[in-house]
Amino acid sequence: MIKRISSGGEFEAKVGYSRAVVAGNWIHVAGTVGQGDGVVAQCQSALSIIEKALTEAGAGFSDVVRVTYMLPDRAEFEPCWPMLAKTFGANPPAATMIECGLIDPKYRIEIEVTAFLPE
Repeated sequence: MIKRISSGGEFEAKVGYSRAVVAGNWIHVAGTVGQGDGVVAQCQSALSIIEKALTEAGAGFSDVVRVTYMLPDRAEFEPCWPMLAKTFGANPPAATMIECGLIDPKYRIEIEVTAFLPE
């Protein structure tokens, strides 16, 4: 069974994707950018959007097994570390950070997660 979750984000309809897709016990949350001034505010906003998608899928951050962080400037990643450590707490996922261009230069971070729900 496949369930598609939309957050109503502007790019979902423009590009043609879902915020998250639940396939069996796997939850795949699309790369998510946030709003705000600066990388820390955008990181917090993106995490909030991701949390809503995970909740709708029946999961939480403790169920995340993989996270990918994408930033146009890797030097901006370190200020996000305390927030990320707090978010994942005692359940840190496997993680990758990629320095790359994002869909719009105003975005400073994009976050993608994969979660697993045990039966």
